[in-house]
This record gives sequence, C-alpha cells and structure tokens, in this order.
Amino acid sequence: MDTDLDPNLDARQPHIGDAWGRVLARCWDAGAAPWSGVEVIERDDGMIEAHDASRYFAEPQDWSELERWGWEQAAGRILDVGCGGGRHAVPWLALGREVVGLEPSPEAVRVSRERGVEAVIGSVPTLPEGLGVFDTIALFGNNLGLLGGPAQAPEVLAALASVARPGARLIGKGMDPVEGGGAHAEYHAWNLRRGRARGQLRIRVRDRATTTPWFDYWLASPDEIAAVVAESVWTLEALERDPASPGYIACLRY
Repeated sequence: MDTDLDPNLDARQPHIGDAWGRVLARCWDAGAAPWSGVEVIERDDGMIEAHDASRYFAEPQDWSELERWGWEQAAGRILDVGCGGGRHAVPWLALGREVVGLEPSPEAVRVSRERGVEAVIGSVPTLPEGLGVFDTIALFGNNLGLLGGPAQAPEVLAALASVARPGARLIGKGMDPVEGGGAHAEYHAWNLRRGRARGQLRIRVRDRATTTPWFDYWLASPDEIAAVVAESVWTLEALERDPASPGYIACLRY
C-alpha cells in the first residue's frame, strides 16, 4: 500500500520510512540524470537544504583530488560504511577489490546490489553478524560524520575495530565545521550552549511525505577527531587537508 495516499494518515506530518533510499533509487532508476532525485535535508533548527542526488553516482574522475587520494589508499578486503548506491564500491570492484557495503537503507542496498556490490543492511555501532574481518574500513562521502558526536564516537570506533584485522586501516572523509562555519555560526553557537559539539548536526532526510528518523551527524574538526581517536584502540596515522575546502581525509591504523 502506498502510505502517501492513505487517508488515515495525518497529512500535516511526515511518516517514518526509507526517505533517503527512495530518493537514491529514483535517481538511479532515471539513469542518475541530474536532479532526477532531490535529497532534502532538514536540520533541527528548521534549516532545509535540497541537493541533486546524482552526485551520489559521480565517477572517480569527477571527485575531488583529496577524495580520489583517500579512495586509492584502500587495500585488501574493504568494508564500505554508508555505501549508498555504490559510488566508491563499484570502482573498487572494477579494480578487482573485495568489497562489502554496509548501509541502513533497504532501497540503497537494492541499488548497490544491482550494481554488483555485496551490500548488506546495517549501520554503526550495531553491526550485523557475519561480516567477517577487513583490511580497510572506509567512511567516504564525509561519513566520518557517522561517528555521531564525542559521546557516541568511542562506541562506533570500537565496533569498527571488532571487524578489523590487526594492522587494518580506517580511512574516512570529514569536514571541519570551523573552516566552513561562517553561514552556520549561529547553529554552532546553539550547539555549544546545549552541550553538543560545534559541528554535531541533528538532521533527517525527507522525501515527499516520508522522512528518516532524526540522527546525529558529526562534522568534527581535525583536532576533535584526534582527541577521540587518542582514547580508542586506533592510532591516527595521517590527516590530509584540502587547501580549497574544509574537507580532510583521516587515516587510522588498528
């Protein structure tokens, strides 16, 4: 049943569902054409942004130099955390790498599987059973944000260590909220007043009358990442900055 048309629902309130996956699947089914899927992100202060979902199918030649560098560091068996529609996993597969995608959205998992990725439904910190162990754990597309915040990050890092081989690397892309915070300074200040990290976003993704649950997504500064890693079983091995943007790649060693 299409619950968007259910007359028993309160039309004023969105219902909880796989909004992110629906947007991604709509875009994929349209050949990843620009603006064939629109990702609407709502923040807990009422700010709403819309993005072209075709960016989640961009080819490596269209990535930033920093993202390509980080992606090239992956080796061995790879766990792609928050794999979406397979933007990073599909090119790894083309190189003959063994990749497992981890993604909470059933529709995104469907898209990744259609593209040849061994994708499973799940998320951090509660990982599904049977994943095995990995040489590289990847959190690209700014998915260092999945650490959630300073309080949640230790649990997430411990969970990822539980599926890491000795000597494995965790490679993740993050965004420094201080570097890019001019337009969001008021939100950052509000976060600090309520005891949250400056760049700790509380967001949800919307698609028409459907929305994901609210979740925390942490845009952490390099210093904040270094602090939480120092308290974990991981070691910060390298941190590469993008001189043209707030983005960076953190490389951790287990």
